[in-house]
Amino acid sequence: MISLAPDVAHLKQQHAALFAAQNRYLRRIALLALAVLLYYLFFFAVYGIEWSRFLLGCQQLGRYFLRMFVWQDFRNWPFGYYFQQVGITLAIVFAGTLTASLLALPLSFLAARNVMHDRLTRPVSLLVRRLLDVLRGIDMAIWGLIFVRAVGMGPLAGVLAIVMQDIGLLGKLYAEGHEAVERGPGRGLSAAGANSLQKYRFGIFTQSFPTFLALSLYQIESNTRSAAVLGFVGAGGVGLVYAENMRLWNWDVVMFLTLILVAVVMTMDAISSRLRRRYISGKAVPLWQPAARD
Repeated sequence: MISLAPDVAHLKQQHAALFAAQNRYLRRIALLALAVLLYYLFFFAVYGIEWSRFLLGCQQLGRYFLRMFVWQDFRNWPFGYYFQQVGITLAIVFAGTLTASLLALPLSFLAARNVMHDRLTRPVSLLVRRLLDVLRGIDMAIWGLIFVRAVGMGPLAGVLAIVMQDIGLLGKLYAEGHEAVERGPGRGLSAAGANSLQKYRFGIFTQSFPTFLALSLYQIESNTRSAAVLGFVGAGGVGLVYAENMRLWNWDVVMFLTLILVAVVMTMDAISSRLRRRYISGKAVPLWQPAARD
């Protein structure tokens, strides 16, 4: 068997700086792993989480998963009611996300630094950004509780909860998309005599539109998962069915609804992927060529 030790020793002498950097990198990784381990030990020790309770919880989870995969009296389940609640959830998601996207788009221009770059408009950008931070900082479930108190239980509270959180989230992400565009087209439009609205429309939004579309489609998928939680606070949708069956220990129904939501999310992901390929990647536009003469 051929030994590679002399070759390795020669390489270490020849590239001493490279091997020294590798050793420093490995030491940092080891220190980071040690810090994470110490944090977990600190967490379990200080916050009183006993290992016996942790093991008991794992056993209980095993029992719940066993109940989830044993579907009893499957034929007599109220499938119409279940699918109706799933449909309500999707209606809430589409109404809330579409409304939030339309409201967040103009706010994103007011929050973008490359749009509001003058001395007089910078405070407007700062105020709009802080407003978006406030809307985004409150969880969707909290917004759901607020609107359930305000407008009563039902889908309207769920739509308003999605709108309020998504305006903050999408407004910030749209603004960052506007700020990441190339400045060359805007300067060219200014040189051609375009006004501010034309520059924002053709110089900024034309470039940030793929980001706008991708984020909007992704948020529809994300809200489909998150909207299930709104039912727990009375904001309508499939979450109400989740809460009812969890209280009754019908974990088989919970698993059935979960599989339906997973199938819905997968379908929406396939649809959004096709839309992204069509409207973001696009197709090559052939250049104009004069007609051939006979």
